[in-house]
Amino acid sequence: MNFLRRCLLILFCGLAWTAASATGLATCDSGSEDTWQPQSKLKEQLEARGWEVRRIKVDGGCYEVYALDDKGERVEAYFHPQTLESVPTDKG
Repeated sequence: MNFLRRCLLILFCGLAWTAASATGLATCDSGSEDTWQPQSKLKEQLEARGWEVRRIKVDGGCYEVYALDDKGERVEAYFHPQTLESVPTDKG
């Protein structure tokens, strides 16, 4: 029984760490969420460029956007939630 408890504790700690860590390729020092611009404004700006926005979510303190660009290419891009400026990624 003690072995089972240790295994469950290790599993729980691993899952908690995974859920708390950012999964994306960018990190933003974005401050409090009440200072962020709405996702709808970012969506409007991207659609004005000819993008077809599929999804916007928060990851690493940034807005992570999944879209098709004006050429129909799949895009995963990051934007600062306060300025809505593009954020470089850590692709290696």
